[in-house]
Amino acid sequence: MIIVMQPAAKEEEVQHVMTRLESAGLGVHLSKGQFRTIIGAIGDEELVRNLGLEALPFVEKVLPITKPFKLVSREFKAEDSVFKVGNCTIGGSQLVLMAGPCAVESEEQLLAAAEGVKAAGAQILRGGAFKPRTSPYSFQGLEEKGLKLLARVREKTGLPIVTEVMDQHTVKLVAEYADIMQVGARNMQNFYMLRELGKLQKPVLLKRGLSATIEEWLMAAEYIMAGGNHQVILCERGIRTFESYTRNTLDLSAVPVVKYLTHLPVIVDPSHGTGNWRFVPAMSRAAVAAGADGIMVEVHPQPEKALCDGAQSLTIERFTSLTKELSQLAAVMGKYI
Repeated sequence: MIIVMQPAAKEEEVQHVMTRLESAGLGVHLSKGQFRTIIGAIGDEELVRNLGLEALPFVEKVLPITKPFKLVSREFKAEDSVFKVGNCTIGGSQLVLMAGPCAVESEEQLLAAAEGVKAAGAQILRGGAFKPRTSPYSFQGLEEKGLKLLARVREKTGLPIVTEVMDQHTVKLVAEYADIMQVGARNMQNFYMLRELGKLQKPVLLKRGLSATIEEWLMAAEYIMAGGNHQVILCERGIRTFESYTRNTLDLSAVPVVKYLTHLPVIVDPSHGTGNWRFVPAMSRAAVAAGADGIMVEVHPQPEKALCDGAQSLTIERFTSLTKELSQLAAVMGKYI
C-alpha cells in the first residue's frame, strides 16, 4: 500500500504516519518527490486499512500497489530515480558511458584502457576482477588482486569503478573497492546475495538474467530495495533465444517497457547483447534512441590479445568514434555526455 500525503503535509505529520505504520509491524519506505511525499507500507494490506489513515487531514489517499514489485514501481514513486556516482549523474539528463575491459589482466592493460575511455568521454570504468565462466578451465579473473588494481587505476584517473560481485560471501570484499556493485546475469536470482546488497548504501547494477522475464528482473531489484538500498541500476544485456548469429538477443524493447513500469534508471550492454564488436556501435545508438540512461561497453587496448571476450570488445579508437556519434544522438534525445 502507498500513503499519499497532502502537498502541504509537515514533517511531523509524515513522521506521525510512519510511526503508526511501524507500530502495526509494517515495513516503511519514504519517497519524497518534488510535489508529493509518498509512504510505502510493506506488509499485510488489511493492517493498513485498519489504521484509518485516510481520516487524517494531512493524508490525501491510501492506495494499493497492484504490481507484484512494489518499491520498484512507478506507483510507489512517479519521478525518475536519480543518484550520483562520483561526478556522474545516473538516471537524469546525463547519458552515462561505462567502459573498460571484460577482465582486469594487468595494471598496464587496465590503465591504458582507463585513460583511453576517459579521454573518449566515459565517466565510469568497468572491469571484472572475478570472472564467472562457462568452462572451469577458462580465465577466472585476478580476484582481490584485480580489485586492488581497479582501485589503483581509479586513483590515477579519477574514474569510479563498476565490477562484479560473485556471491554473498564476497559482497563485503568487493564493496571495499567498488563504487558500483555489479550483479551478473547468472546471479540475477541469487536471492541471498541480493539481500546482502540490500544492506549496503552503494549503487547496484543489476543485469537481466539469461532467460528472465521483465517481471522476474524487476522482482530481483525489489529484493535489493526491500533491504533498504534504493540505488539500483537495471541493465539489459540480451536474453537467450534460438538465434545463433549473435551471442544473445538484445531486447531493446525492454528499455521503454521498464522505463514505463519503474522509476529506476536502465542502461544497455550491447557487448554481451551481440557478442561481436561490429554490431556494438549500432546497438549502442539504438539503445540511446530507445531511451536508455546509459550504455556499458567492453573496450580493450588490444582485443586480439584479451584473455576473455576479445571478440566483442572495441578498440579505444573505435570507442572514441562511437562516443562522438552518441554525443550527437544524446543531444537529440535531450541528454548530454
